[in-house]
Amino acid sequence: MNSLFQNDYVKSDRTIYTASSFAKSSLFYLQETGTLTSLRPHVSRRDNLNSFLFMIVISGSGTLSYGNTYPMHAGDCAFIDCRFPYEHETDSVDLWTLKWIHFCGNNATNIYEKYTERGGSPVFAAGHPDTYTALLDEIHALAKSEDYIRDMRINEKISSLLTCLMEESWHPENSMRAGLKKQSLHEVKDWLDHNWQKNTSLDDLSARFFINKFYLSKTFKKQFGISISVYQTQLKITEAKRMLRFTDLSAYEIAKQCGYEDPAYFTRVFARVEGISPGEYRKKWQPVL
Repeated sequence: MNSLFQNDYVKSDRTIYTASSFAKSSLFYLQETGTLTSLRPHVSRRDNLNSFLFMIVISGSGTLSYGNTYPMHAGDCAFIDCRFPYEHETDSVDLWTLKWIHFCGNNATNIYEKYTERGGSPVFAAGHPDTYTALLDEIHALAKSEDYIRDMRINEKISSLLTCLMEESWHPENSMRAGLKKQSLHEVKDWLDHNWQKNTSLDDLSARFFINKFYLSKTFKKQFGISISVYQTQLKITEAKRMLRFTDLSAYEIAKQCGYEDPAYFTRVFARVEGISPGEYRKKWQPVL
């Protein structure tokens, strides 16, 4: 349902959307989206909504209270979990205009947790605000359309929005200790990329790069979003998949080349990562000539 809502405090062009049961069970789905222009100072409060809110200030200024109080100006964005209480308030003089979207989905909570884990803030200054406003406009247009697969298209646009938010959240330098240069851990990662077949322990890396192993382990995960051991496994399994698909090497030979002395252990690791055995993977993916 699309409506132009106006009272003494706001003028709002909003669409309240009811997604299909398929969208609610399988996709990121829209709940509400629109544009709001303040006509007088006012406060909006919400609590315990099964929803995630993204909004961007188009003009004017105000504040968002979400645990802490954050000032917001034109080009600033907010991304919050609405299960927790929040309120936003326009400036008493510099009245704002906002664009917003309320959405949800089965994976939305996990993604929001990853966003905060990576350093994402409830409020940030957008590097490219036009990207966000364009996505919100596209979602609003889809919500008002008669497109018979609009839930799929809305899911695609919300996914693009979340991708942009993940890019904005990536601030590993904020959590890094003074004295350890950011590129040091890129050097560790580059070394692992080029020596993936080796069984390199945390002690080995600590000695090679002169970094305390506990700090190395913690900071690598913060910087790259993955532990060193899991990253090494991913590198090995990725190369194993390439060899299974494009060579005639046996699983035993592939295990050896990937640094697994015990082929049975290689098979267990491969199955844990891919959900199928190396032999089953080869059968499914090897090109048929």
